[in-house]
Amino acid sequence: MPKITLIGAGSLEFTAKLTRDILTFPLLCDATLCLMDIDPERLDFAHQAVRKIIGMGNYPAKVEATLDRRQALQGADYVLCTILSGGTEVWRHDIEIPKKYGIDLNVGDTRGPAGIFRFLRTLPVMLSIVKDMETCCPNAMLLNYTNPMAMLCGALQRSTFITVTGLCHSVQGTAEMLARWIGAPMEEIAYTCAGINHQAWYLKYTWKGQDAYPLVRKAITERPEVYNEEIVRNEMFLHLDYYVTESSGHNSEYNAWFRKRPDLIEKYCTHGTGWNPGEYAYILKEYQRRENTWKDEVRAWLAAEKPIALARGQEYAACIINALEGGEPFAFNGNVPNTHLITNLPPGCCVEVPVYADKGGLHPLYVGALPPHLAALTGLNAQIEEMAITAALHGDRRLVYHAIANDPLTAAVLSLAEIKDMVDEMFAQNRGYLPQFTF
Repeated sequence: MPKITLIGAGSLEFTAKLTRDILTFPLLCDATLCLMDIDPERLDFAHQAVRKIIGMGNYPAKVEATLDRRQALQGADYVLCTILSGGTEVWRHDIEIPKKYGIDLNVGDTRGPAGIFRFLRTLPVMLSIVKDMETCCPNAMLLNYTNPMAMLCGALQRSTFITVTGLCHSVQGTAEMLARWIGAPMEEIAYTCAGINHQAWYLKYTWKGQDAYPLVRKAITERPEVYNEEIVRNEMFLHLDYYVTESSGHNSEYNAWFRKRPDLIEKYCTHGTGWNPGEYAYILKEYQRRENTWKDEVRAWLAAEKPIALARGQEYAACIINALEGGEPFAFNGNVPNTHLITNLPPGCCVEVPVYADKGGLHPLYVGALPPHLAALTGLNAQIEEMAITAALHGDRRLVYHAIANDPLTAAVLSLAEIKDMVDEMFAQNRGYLPQFTF
């Protein structure tokens, strides 16, 4: 009867889907699910939702809810984390300050100036979680869903003996998208995908054992609706010959090719990013709408006779836990230290590679070298993340500046002096969230 603790359980949709998927496994149907959040009202709704799912399935599982993190972690076997450090009044400045200096971002939660400052704010909280785990559940595994994935996992993996891996939907989501484009059943697709989070590459993508990339290229070049669905990523594929994970909105920020001029943003980034146009403004408006309506939506969910289908969904944390408990082994792409897994990315950096989970633990697979042109772009971003991690762990403001100064989009738009002014302003804005730095 494993104890599975969810930190940030007030993310109700995620908590409900994950609970549903966990309980579909016979080895996990009698688990103890412990929910923890800092918001008592959201936690109470999550508690009610999980109780409803348990009742719908007539599962022998138990559910607990607490505002006390150490209590939630006590004796846990698995800890899943999905948190946000600060609401809209904090993270909106990650977008607004760079835009004032001429850097027009789309999402801003993974890398670049916005992603780095989100990381700097979130790391102290994540470090406190793993330090509590060292005392309360030293043998537990942390499965992280919080962005920026690579920097957070990389920092934690060198700061604790707790096993940490990061999970992201983009690998399987993109694989399914490509299969849809070429009309292939997903069960007939095989692939090898590796790189860093949100910038991993399908080094092989096959249908019934045959290279499917010619079919992908044909779909992109001959069907406008396919090209327009993911303009940035499709342009990258047409020129770089390998498809990259995560949406065009994200990937438009990770290089210097698409967002350095307004005309390029209009041509490549406004209509086919996989996100709504003006994504940041949309997210802010949608977040504020949900803040006003979420209680009514949750009450309606709880009042419904069958608010959620009990068939297993796509949250593969459940499959990983089942495999670790002795169930069917499970292969996924996880975020792990680069122990010579990708030979031309920095040793020790956090890479996203195929991982095999079974009762013996997690087994990352050797990939080898990325093609050199992919390694150039991916390696630069990995080195920037390494600088940000070192800066965060040592409170080195100068190294934060150097990391952002080397960001491809930032460097394409701003001078070194302008970058310095922008970073100083972002530090001033985030001062209350950065106890590791001196001001």
